[in-house]
Amino acid sequence: MIIELRDRILRLHGFEVSSTSSLAEAPELFRHQPFDLVLVDVEGQGRVPQAERLCAEIRELHPQQKVAFVCNYMVSIASDCPDDIIEADFNPEAFIEGVMKTIE
Repeated sequence: MIIELRDRILRLHGFEVSSTSSLAEAPELFRHQPFDLVLVDVEGQGRVPQAERLCAEIRELHPQQKVAFVCNYMVSIASDCPDDIIEADFNPEAFIEGVMKTIE
C-alpha cells in the first residue's frame, strides 16, 4: 500500500513510474534501459543486504545509474551503496524534494 501511495505521489508530480514489490521482478524493469533514478524501498528488518544486492546488480548493467534507498534513518546509516538516502518519515513534500535533489 505504501509503495502504491509513493507511486501515485510521484506521478502527480510528473514522474513516469515503473514499479514492482518483488525483488525477483525488479531486475527485468531496468535490464534494457537505465532510468533517471531507481528507488529501492528498504523498510523492514534485514532488507539492507537485499537492497545492496539489487543495487550492485543495477550498477553491473548500468554503471552510471543513480540509485536511492527509501528508508528510515537506522537503515540509512547501514549502507554506502546508494547515491542518496531518502528518509521515509512519510512526508510527501520531503519525499518529492529528495527525489528531485537526487536526480539533479
